[in-house]
This record gives sequence, structure tokens and C-alpha cells, in this order.
Amino acid sequence: MSGTDDHHAITVAIVTPLEPELVKQIRDSGDHVEVLYEPDLLPPVRYPGDHGGVPGFARGAGGEGRWRHMLEGAEVFFGVPGDSAAGLAAAVHSNQNLRWVQATSAGAGEQVRAAALAPEELERVTVTTASGVHAGPLAEFCMLGLLYFIRGVPRLQADQRAHRWDERPMGELSGRTLVIVGLGAIGNEVARMAKAFGMHTIGINRRGHSDSADVDAVHQSDRLLDLLPQADAVAVTLPRTDETLGMLDAQALKSMKPGAVLVNVGRGAVIDEPALVQALREGRLSGAALDVFSTEPLPTQSPLWDLPNVLITPHTAALSMRENERIVELFIENLRRYANGEVLLNRVDPQLFY
Repeated sequence: MSGTDDHHAITVAIVTPLEPELVKQIRDSGDHVEVLYEPDLLPPVRYPGDHGGVPGFARGAGGEGRWRHMLEGAEVFFGVPGDSAAGLAAAVHSNQNLRWVQATSAGAGEQVRAAALAPEELERVTVTTASGVHAGPLAEFCMLGLLYFIRGVPRLQADQRAHRWDERPMGELSGRTLVIVGLGAIGNEVARMAKAFGMHTIGINRRGHSDSADVDAVHQSDRLLDLLPQADAVAVTLPRTDETLGMLDAQALKSMKPGAVLVNVGRGAVIDEPALVQALREGRLSGAALDVFSTEPLPTQSPLWDLPNVLITPHTAALSMRENERIVELFIENLRRYANGEVLLNRVDPQLFY
């Protein structure tokens, strides 16, 4: 992104549903900021932090014209139009003055890839993600998944339904080894929480290095097959890229320690789903807590729904009542950087798409 003139007027279009008090925070962030926000042009929300809104929402002819006029009059977007790759592509094509889009998800690189923008458009428009905003909720889900299986919650629930008083010892996290595949903001937060439970943490990333004091050891991605047999649990936090696609394939899953627990809060395509189903059916893994899937929504015929050693959440582990508040905080910091011609946080790499 090229630098901007000193505090020239920056027109920001808020293109996703947002609470009025947060809109005000953006408006109040600087005298040079002009905010375009027309909530009646956006779909009603189904829950706090719903960036897609009610499916099938229609603006009507007049509303659609106002919507296009607003999009074409902005230099910066807060949110992705329609929360979709198609909406992003249409806006970039039609607005030659658009320079920056602050997305509301950490995985917005996938939308950028799917938008199939031309090289000159990728050069003109910077897209930044909400990476880091969801680290806390996702790390909490990782710990929930580990505790759910290692403490034997499925067995306890079955005993409760059967009115069966069956005294047996429980497992514990303390002293166990957790391999964290991906050491971005989410992976580092998982490590921090895991250390609080007394776990030994091993991280895997491209560099083989981490600045986090909560990661006991770090290795490059090519060591994955060597490290999986050591893991009592594996937490996957990776985005979907050409490099991560199918990284945990059948060979990797077979190399995992018998009885290990797998948690995935990254992207479903990182794991070979049929191979995972087989490993769970055969009992080679004691359980999998999954928030993401190769196809979403998860097809009703997927065997994952009915496996007793699977915990499913519908890609909602990152959702929080405070999500929009945190994204706006990030956006305002990036807006300051943008006004001053500084490097923006969480920029999507136009070659790697993350």
C-alpha cells in the first residue's frame, strides 16, 4: 500500500452490521475520518457479531442503488461486502478509489483468493484480517476439547444417562505433551493456557522459531511426522494455504500416539477428513474436537456427526459477545497507521493469501 497524504479526509464505508456505539468510536477516531453507514442497507443480524446477517436479505431496487453508491464512494471498507468473495470482487472492480479493506475474520485470505482479483487490483487494494482478535476464544475451545476427552466427559455423560454410578479415575492435562501445529496468535495463546495446566508444549511453524516463553520447543513443519508420536494431544490452528492443505494426511494421523486427542480450530482442509473418520472409528484416537470442516456447513450425511468420540461446533468457537469491540479496536489502530502511511497490521499476502 502506498502512503497517504498527511491526514487527508479518509472515507470509510462500514459494510457489515455494527453496533451504534462502535460506529461512533470509528467516527470519533479522528477529524479526518468520514464514516458512511446505513444500517437499513444491511441484513438483520442473527446474533451479536453476525457479519453475514440473515440469509436471503434483499435491499430492493432503490436500496441496491444506494448501496452501490456508498461502496463506490469509499476509500476504506470496514468489513467485506456481503461477507463473501463475490462481494469483495464486485466492490474492487467497481471502485477504483478503494485502497484498503479491513476484514472481520482471521481467515479473510481465503476470500481474497476466491475473489480472483487481478494482480493490479491486489496491488491497489490492501486487505487486512482480524487475526489475533479471536485468539482467546479459540484457545479456550482448544482447552475445552482437551478436557472433554482427557477427563472422559463422553463416558460421564453416558453413565449419567444410564443412571450408572461407575467409579473410575480420570485423566489429567498436567504432564502431558501438546503439539501445536501453527504458532500465530491463536497457537501462542493455546500454549499459554496449556502451560497453566502444566502441559509440555511443542510448536510447529514454518520458521522453527517462536518468541513465546510458553512454547517449550519449536520445530519446522517438516518435522511434523517425527513429533506426532510424542503428542498426547494435537491442536491445529493453521490457515488454509497451498502449503497446509492436507498437512495432517492419513500417514500423519497413523503416526499419532494411540489414544491422542485432536483439536482443530484452523481450517478443515488441513486434515484429511476420511482418514480422520477412520482413525476415530478404529479408536486410534480417543477423540477429536472440531470447529472447522472440509465442507461447511458439515453435510448431514457426514459420519463425524454420529461418532461418539467427536465434539462438533459449527465454526462458532471464535464467536464472542465482544468480537466486534475487539475488531473495531484493531481497525482504529490500523486506521491511524493508514493515515500516517505506516504498515498495516495483519495484511494479507497477495501471493500466499494469509
